[in-house]
Amino acid sequence: MTMSDNNQTDTLFSTPMHTAPFEFNAQVADVFDNMIQRSVPGYGFLLDVIGVLAQRYGQADSQCYDLGCSLGTTTLRLRQNLPASCHVIGVDNSAAMVSRCQHNMARDNSQASYEICQQNIQDTQISNASIVILNFTLQFIEDQERQAILNDISAGMKPGAVLLLAEKIRFDSAAQQELQTDLYHDFKRYQGYSDLEVAQKRAALENVLVPNTLEQHQQRLQEAGFNQIEVCMQCFNFCALLAFK
Repeated sequence: MTMSDNNQTDTLFSTPMHTAPFEFNAQVADVFDNMIQRSVPGYGFLLDVIGVLAQRYGQADSQCYDLGCSLGTTTLRLRQNLPASCHVIGVDNSAAMVSRCQHNMARDNSQASYEICQQNIQDTQISNASIVILNFTLQFIEDQERQAILNDISAGMKPGAVLLLAEKIRFDSAAQQELQTDLYHDFKRYQGYSDLEVAQKRAALENVLVPNTLEQHQQRLQEAGFNQIEVCMQCFNFCALLAFK
C-alpha cells in the first residue's frame, strides 16, 4: 500500500499527556503511514481508486496534482499509473512530510516526471490539470478559504479532468452524528487503538480538523464549476467525491 520507509507503529497518544493541537510534525511523519491506515476507514480502497483514475483520466502532456501529499503514498499511486508524458506535482506545507515524500518518490522508477513542493495549497497555481487529488486536506484549511481553493482548482483543470475530494464529514442530524462517531471510534478500537488514544487524538484534532457536511461539499463543488459530482465512497463519517469538468 505504500513504498515509505516510515513503518513505525502509531503510539503518539498512548500515554496520558497534556494534549496540544495536532500538527504534521516530524513525530507524526514518522508514524503517518501506520496512523492513516488505522485511522481512515476505506483508505486502501481510495488508493486503488486513485490508480483507476490515473489510468482513465490522466491525459497525455497534462499535469496531475496531489494537494496535501504527506509521505507521497497517493502521489506514488498517481505516478505509477499515468502516461509517461504526464507531470506529477505533490504539495505539502510540512517540511517533515516533504522531506520523506521526496525520499520515497526518488526510490520509484516510474517514467512520469514529478516535483514535490513545500507550500500551502492556497498558494499553489493549478494549470493544465487532468487529475487533482485532495485527500483529507481541505478539512485542515480555514473554512472561509475552502471555496476559493476549489474555485482555483476548477479554473486550472482541463475539459474531461477529475478531482477526487476525500474528507471526514459531519451530519446535521444529531442522532446520525452520534451513531457514525461511535461506529468510527469502534473502528479505531478494532485497529488496536485504546480508549485513551481515541480520546486524546480526538482532543488534539478539536478545532484543527473542522469537517463539513456532504451537502456543503457538493454545493461548493457545484459553485466551483464542476458539472458532475458523484460520491464514490462513504464509510462511517468519511467520504470521497469525484467531481468532473
